[in-house]
This record gives sequence, structure tokens and C-alpha cells, in this order.
Amino acid sequence: MRVLLDTSAYSALARESKEILEMLSRANEVFLSAISVGELLSGFEGGTRRAQNMAELESFLAKPRVKVLDVTANTALVYAQVDQFLRKKGKPIPRNDVWIAATALEHGLQLAAIDKHFHEIPMLLLLP
Repeated sequence: MRVLLDTSAYSALARESKEILEMLSRANEVFLSAISVGELLSGFEGGTRRAQNMAELESFLAKPRVKVLDVTANTALVYAQVDQFLRKKGKPIPRNDVWIAATALEHGLQLAAIDKHFHEIPMLLLLP
């Protein structure tokens, strides 16, 4: 199983969510979008545990089966298609989440997310 963690799922993992830990134990590869990394770093900058949170993220990213996926021109195309679909449907979601969903779709990954609005995106394989 190949999984992309949304920012909310990484945060749940950091809180030792049993559901997320169980799901990750079954994953062969785990990915984070560069968008999620940016959201996490922004949160760390505004928080009181910056150094601890940075150390935990660096440790997580150093694991052999964990990779960060950058945004590409193809990601941008998928983003545009998903964003327009949601707008026409009258169900827009936060822009960063559209980028994260586009990354999952581009790479054929299952998305682990807590946010329910990801269910609005057809063809997106959601976990848990």
C-alpha cells in the first residue's frame, strides 16, 4: 500500500492516533506533499513547540520508506481539473487541500486524511 498523508493525518500521527499508526504499519511507502510540509512548518513557526515539532518531522522524513513529493506541472493540471470540478459542483474546498488531493491523484496514492471534504473528489482513494 502506498499512502499520501494529508496534514491532518500527520498531525493525528504526531498525537499517536491508533488508527493512523495501524494504517501506516500496513503501508509499503509513505508520502507527504510539499504542500503539507509547508502547512506543518507554518504551524510550527506559530506554535510554542517549534524545535520539538521540527525534530519530530525531520525524524519522520528521514525514514527510508517516507518521501516528500514536489509539485510538478502535471500536479498543476490535475489541480486545475479538480478545482474546477469542485467549483462547478458548488463544493469548493481549501486550496491547499486541492493541491494535496491532486498530488495523490497524480501519483496513484491512497490519501490518509481526517478532513471530510476530501470525499467530494471522485476517483480519490481515501483512508482510513
